[in-house]
Amino acid sequence: MMRREKGGRKARRRVCTFCVDKATEIDYKDLGKLRRYINERGKITPRRINGCCAKHQRLVTEAIKRARHIALLPFTAE
Repeated sequence: MMRREKGGRKARRRVCTFCVDKATEIDYKDLGKLRRYINERGKITPRRINGCCAKHQRLVTEAIKRARHIALLPFTAE
């Protein structure tokens, strides 16, 4: 089911970038990819914002938490 935007046109369905790449796992050491899923305050962006599927959102969240634990990513903004 497609949502309608203002003006009556259909909204495009966002596809998961990890599903397109057929990624089976997400590396916590790949900081460039993980930074796309963190906002400027250091919070993990929700699935409806970043467009990941539920499976890959769980993997992204786990990878971000691992990277934070070993101090590769900050917990909060400076």
